[in-house]
Amino acid sequence: MTAILNLKFPFELKDDQRMAVNAWLNNNFKGSIIYSTGTGKTEIAFECARRLAEINDNNDVALSPKSESYNKPNQEFRILFLVPRIVLIEQNVNRLISYSVSRESIGTFFGEQKDIREITIGTYQSVINHLDLIRDSDMLILDEIHLLSETAKEFSKIFDIIKEDPTKPILGLTATINENDPRYNTIIRTLPPVKRYMIRDAVSDGRLAKPQVVSIPVSFTESEKKIYIETTNKISFLSRKLGAFDPKKISIFLFKGGYNAKLAKLWFENVRKRKELLSSAQNKMLSAANIVKNHPSEPIMIFSETIDSIMKLEKTLESCGIASRSIHNKIPVTQRKKILEDWGKEYFPLLSVHTLEIGYDIPDVRIAIIISNSSNFNQVAQRIGRVIRKTSKKNYALIYVIYIRDSKDSSTLKMVKSTIDFSDKNNQLKLTSFGT
Repeated sequence: MTAILNLKFPFELKDDQRMAVNAWLNNNFKGSIIYSTGTGKTEIAFECARRLAEINDNNDVALSPKSESYNKPNQEFRILFLVPRIVLIEQNVNRLISYSVSRESIGTFFGEQKDIREITIGTYQSVINHLDLIRDSDMLILDEIHLLSETAKEFSKIFDIIKEDPTKPILGLTATINENDPRYNTIIRTLPPVKRYMIRDAVSDGRLAKPQVVSIPVSFTESEKKIYIETTNKISFLSRKLGAFDPKKISIFLFKGGYNAKLAKLWFENVRKRKELLSSAQNKMLSAANIVKNHPSEPIMIFSETIDSIMKLEKTLESCGIASRSIHNKIPVTQRKKILEDWGKEYFPLLSVHTLEIGYDIPDVRIAIIISNSSNFNQVAQRIGRVIRKTSKKNYALIYVIYIRDSKDSSTLKMVKSTIDFSDKNNQLKLTSFGT
């Protein structure tokens, strides 16, 4: 029997999930589902696979008027599920097993593990040199598909293989993607969105906890303000000299050599210096520490942009007698696992640089502190999504946004607001502001 047909959820899928499954099936088994974090994208993907395998086994084309293009009865139904990080492989394996799919039918493909089964879960990076896995699959699931943007050149091979077989069933999953951003043109063209269910929709329906955003503006110290003004002026001066203000355009000068290459190098050095200053400003560290003090014995996620800034915050917390841990991509996977196991037991504030923004389930955590400036819509949405999963113990989540007054930092608060969409009064979302 086809392995995925054993799939049985210990719960009923929500109406929005069933609609997403049907939308994908009715679009000739191709397209993306844009669903907010915490609304069951993974279960939608599993159910899409089960329904497609059922169609294949029964040779039943009635569910889609175009489904005659896919007709492979009596064959093993091979599913390739690609995820961005190794931690998500184990998470999905365990989830499939909990849904009655046999462990023997599930393979994992990453690093030294090259175990190909009827259902194979691997990382994007692992398949770059094993593209036949994509060719040989009967269904391809691409998790966090927004990561395969035009700027991720190493992943372009995946779309080259996809183009070889226009009839292959492919499902893209993401919590958010800017459909007007040219970086996602290939994704939108190849796998157009078939169903959307954003944060505002899920909060309004009671599927996610209500986010309460607490705005905390702080000021630079005098020395920090001086450095900020100097670097900002240098960035503006160099931009005018180069006749470009966009990082992509300025990066081109780096490869051309000559005087402009030196100016471009200086431009990026000053941008990095300003970014680090904004991430690790002294008053941000102190404000974050005060928030942690106000929520003793409760797990808290703290997001920043740089490793240096979270190391500085870890020292600030330590000076206040507060134990914390940092997690980022330079920490070995086994050590990360231990850090996560101890979270909420040995310590409560967890400091992260991107590592826990994607996919990792932390349903009981309801407090996030954002101390970094980011204009990346996807990144902000992922961070918010980490703490608004609804549980029996959690109806609302607190999202603290610490930013520097009168600086580029204010873009983070704007991005958080636009991500949650405060313009929809039906959501009854709350914004509170505290000054320090």
